[in-house]
Amino acid sequence: MNKYVCFLISLIVFNTVAFGQIKNNDVLFTINEEPVLVNEFLRVYNKNLDLVQDESQKDVDEYLKLFVNYKLKLVEARALDYDKKSTYLRELDGYKKQLSKNYLVDSKVTDALVKEAYDRISYDVNARHILVMIEEHEKDTVEVYNKILGLRERFLKEGFDKVKTSAHNGNTIFVEDLGYFSGFKMVYDFENAAYNTPISNISQPFRTQFGYHVVEVLDKRKFRGEVTVGHIMVANQQKDSTVIPETRINEIYKLIQQGQEFEALAKQFSEDQSSAKNGGKLSPFKSGQLASVKFENEAFHLENVGDISEPFESDYGWHIIKLYKKTPLEPFEDAKRDLEQRVQRDSRSKLINSSMSKTLREKYKVSYENKELSYFQDLVDDSYFNKSWSIPETIQKEKTFVTIGNKTFTYIDFANYLKAAQKGITGKLPPQDLINIQYQAFLDKEVLAYHEENLEFENEDFANILNEYREGLLLFDLMKSKIWNAVKKDTLALQKYYEANKSKYVWQERVDAIIVTSVNKQHIESAKKALKSNMSIDEIKTHINTNNQQNIIVTSGLMSKDDQSLPENFVFNKGISEIYEYNKAFHVVKVNEVLPESTKPFEDAQGPVISEYQIIYEENWLKELAGKYKVKMNQELLKKVKAQINN
Repeated sequence: MNKYVCFLISLIVFNTVAFGQIKNNDVLFTINEEPVLVNEFLRVYNKNLDLVQDESQKDVDEYLKLFVNYKLKLVEARALDYDKKSTYLRELDGYKKQLSKNYLVDSKVTDALVKEAYDRISYDVNARHILVMIEEHEKDTVEVYNKILGLRERFLKEGFDKVKTSAHNGNTIFVEDLGYFSGFKMVYDFENAAYNTPISNISQPFRTQFGYHVVEVLDKRKFRGEVTVGHIMVANQQKDSTVIPETRINEIYKLIQQGQEFEALAKQFSEDQSSAKNGGKLSPFKSGQLASVKFENEAFHLENVGDISEPFESDYGWHIIKLYKKTPLEPFEDAKRDLEQRVQRDSRSKLINSSMSKTLREKYKVSYENKELSYFQDLVDDSYFNKSWSIPETIQKEKTFVTIGNKTFTYIDFANYLKAAQKGITGKLPPQDLINIQYQAFLDKEVLAYHEENLEFENEDFANILNEYREGLLLFDLMKSKIWNAVKKDTLALQKYYEANKSKYVWQERVDAIIVTSVNKQHIESAKKALKSNMSIDEIKTHINTNNQQNIIVTSGLMSKDDQSLPENFVFNKGISEIYEYNKAFHVVKVNEVLPESTKPFEDAQGPVISEYQIIYEENWLKELAGKYKVKMNQELLKKVKAQINN
C-alpha cells in the first residue's frame, strides 16, 4: 500500500461540514446523470485547503476543475470495469481489513495499556526464571503448583546455578537466564511479573499460557533512547577505479586523528550526498529504525558527545561516525501511535478484544449463556482431543444456534467452527468446559466479524476513509494503464517530443580533473609541483604521504560546477590551478580536459522527457473524457457554495 500514499494525499477527503442553507445531499453536478453531492466537494476542498502549495488551487473555480477531472477519471475507470478486477478487489479488501482494526478496539482499555507499555519500554529488565510446563486449559494444577513452590524455595536457598544444573531438563522444566529485555519481548503475563518484581527479588509463582513460573529480577536499566550522529561514508561501489574504499576511509580517519575537522572532511569526501552538504549530520534515530544494524550499534556504542568511531564497514560501504546528541526515549505523545499498534498485535490485545467483545455483545443483544450448548456437549468425544473429530451426519444443520444483529448462525455454523478449532486444543477437558470455551471464542470471533462487516454502514468516519482509498486505488490503476505505461510504451512520440525540445536537455560544462586536498598548505604546494612534473596519482601519494601520515587525499573524475569537491566559482581552465582554500582545507586542481555544455542524448534525457510528455498526454486525454461524458453543473448551488467559502 505504500506505493499509493503520495498519490492519495492529494485526494484526501471526507470531513462532514454543515453549511446553513446548503444541504449535504444537494447535487452539485452530474456526470452522465450520475449525481455528485455538494458535501463531497466541500469535504475535499476544506480538507485539502492547507495541503495544496499552488495558490491557484485554493480558488474555488480552479479547484472545482480538478475535482470534476477527478470524477471524470473515476467514471471512466468504472466504465472500463477497473473496479471489477481481481487485483483491485483483493487490494481493497486487504486495506479494509487493516483499516477496520482501528475501529475494533475498546479505546479506554487500549489507552491504559498503551500508557503502561510506554512505562515498560522506558526500562530494560535483566531477569532469569524457572518454568514448570502445564497445558494452557488444565484445571488440575495442584501438583505443578507445588513443584514450582519447591523449586522457588531451592532457588532462594541454593541459588540459580545449582537449581539449573539439577532441575533444568529442557522439556517440562526450564531454568533460564533471559538477559535484558523490555516491553513486548515476552508474553504479557510474564512481562507483568518481571516489571512488578523488585530488583534482587524472586516473584511468587504465576501462570502464563506455558505453565507456572517464578522470576528473579537482577537489574533494571533505562532504555538507550535516541541518538544524533554524523558520518563520512565511502561507498563500496566506486566510479573512480583508483579509489579503494577501505583505503580511502582510513586515509580520512588519519586526517581526523591529525586534527582536521570531521564536518569539513564530510563535506569534501563523504559519498552520502544527502548528508555531506550538512557536514555528514543525520536525522535523529532510535534503536531499530535503521536498515543497517551494524551502523546503529556503532552509533549507540559512542558514549560522549563529540566521540568519533574508528572506520567500520556496513552493507553500504565504509563509515566513520561522530556523536552529536543522545536523548532518552521519545515523549509519550510521540510514541503513542506506534505503541497502540504494538499493543493490538501483542498478547495483551486479549484484554482489548475481551472488552470490545463485551461491548458488542451488549450492542447486538447476544447472551453469554446459550441453552443450545447442551446439544453439542453430547456430540464431542475423545476423538476431539485427538484432532480427529468429525461432524455427525445427523446434526440439525439448519436449526438456529445464535443470532448476532440481523445475522443468524445455525447449528452447522458452530459445528464447523468446532471442527476447525480442534487443531488448537491441547490437553483434555470435560465436554461442558470444552464447549463453553469454544462458544465464547466463537462469539468473540463472530461479533467482531459482524461489526467489521457493518462498519461502513454504522461509522461515517470509517465509510469516508474507505471510500477515499477505494477511489484512490481505482484512479491509480487507471492512470497507470492509460497514462504512465502508455506514455512509456509510445517511444516514437517520446522521441518526437525530445527532438522538438532537445535544447532543454543539456549536460552542464564539466571537467576531467584531479583534485589534491590537505589541511597543510605545504603539502599542497608539494602536490602542485608533482602535478606539474606529470607524476601519477599513486606516485604523488607515495611521495607526500610519508611516515605513515595521511597528508593528502586525491580525487579524480568528471565533475560539474556544482560538484562538492570544487569551490564555488571555480574557473574551468585546462591546466593546473592556483592553490585555493575551501571547506577548511587547501586544494589544487589539475584539469585534464574541459568538456563544454552539450545536448544530452535521448537515452540520458528520457526521464524528464517522459515526465513532461505525460502532462501533455493527460491533458489531451481529459479533453476526450470531457467530450465523452456530459457534465452538468448546478450553477445556483455553486454560487451558494462560493459565498459560503468566501465568508
